[in-house]
Amino acid sequence: DMECKVYGHAGRPVLFIPCQDGHFYDFENFKMADVWSPWIESGQVMVFSIDTIDSETWSDTWGNAEWRINRYEQWINYITQEMVPFMRNMANERNGWTGYPGILVFGASLGATHAANLYFRYPDLFDRLLALSGIYTAEYGFGTFMNNKVYENSPVHYLANMPGDHPYIARYNQNKAVI
Repeated sequence: DMECKVYGHAGRPVLFIPCQDGHFYDFENFKMADVWSPWIESGQVMVFSIDTIDSETWSDTWGNAEWRINRYEQWINYITQEMVPFMRNMANERNGWTGYPGILVFGASLGATHAANLYFRYPDLFDRLLALSGIYTAEYGFGTFMNNKVYENSPVHYLANMPGDHPYIARYNQNKAVI
């Protein structure tokens, strides 16, 4: 079970990923809800704040790397297969929309790393990115261990090897990101 909290009554869906080992309530406890309040209260955005599982994955540097990356991939699947549909449904209901609204994903520190990874891996789900002070290589959490799943979650590695004619390149150029 994963906890989340929604701030706002209407507007563009925004996914907040907290800093390393963070929880959904960090958005409020660290006064980010206050900073975002003009956009939240005016119905321009709805912020969905979620938990991380960093203590089981990126932060557990003494644990089994293969188990940790598999666990991290489960969290990525939770976001893309459960959280995104939940966010879209709520945005559609509250705004009177239909279809698949794009989602802005943001975070700071390791939350920025996760946000950037989601944006670059899933440009069909996330069309905006705000990533503040992230570390964009999986070496931070996994050291020298590298398998396909670690590679797929390390933007420094997979973006460097992405061919210039990859269809995601056009999507990235169409979307807006701040790194």
